[in-house]
Amino acid sequence: MGETIELEAADGHKFSAYKAAPAGTPKGAVVIVQEIFGVNEHIQSVCDGYAREGFLAIAPALFDRVAPDITLGYEAEDIQKGRELMMQVDEKNALADIDAAAEAVVGNGDITVIGYCWGGSLAYLAACRLSSVDKAVGYYGGKIAKDIGEEPKVPIILHFGDSDGSIPMEDVEKVKAARPDIPVYVYHAGHGFNCDLRGSYDAASSKLALERTLEFIS
Repeated sequence: MGETIELEAADGHKFSAYKAAPAGTPKGAVVIVQEIFGVNEHIQSVCDGYAREGFLAIAPALFDRVAPDITLGYEAEDIQKGRELMMQVDEKNALADIDAAAEAVVGNGDITVIGYCWGGSLAYLAACRLSSVDKAVGYYGGKIAKDIGEEPKVPIILHFGDSDGSIPMEDVEKVKAARPDIPVYVYHAGHGFNCDLRGSYDAASSKLALERTLEFIS
């Protein structure tokens, strides 16, 4: 449904992005921010899904900074490799690439950054730091509790699972206490519950989170 295009960040770094367009005039635009597995089959399918919902969707390949054109699956070795690559990508550079993706879809309505896992944490920072962003949605971002002292400049909602092995509920409660103005939704699910390629996929939670996200961005 979509296509791979090339973008350029403010520092001159050129990288790929997956872009999916709706059939008609876009209701808005979404920047889909990857997990630690690259712009893989799942992230592309997320873009395609938002395009079917009427949004122009784009997913920047954040790993291109250190390992161009790499995509990973969800086995143990993939998780280890993804973590290693994530640690090599400077946070400021990742945000610069998200910013470039947002700039690439200007003129199509409000721009919402929607991130998953690593991308969920980056979505929170994008809401705090990027002027190109109108709204943000974070799915199970493990570093949000650490960064909760930063002030979002745009509306944001957050999704977490109550049995997430990598994000303790104490962190979720910390986020809720520090930012009572931010809607925080907690599901009976684990980490990665939105991804239908993972064992932790939870169809009911994924459906409800999507419904809330679509209502928020529409």
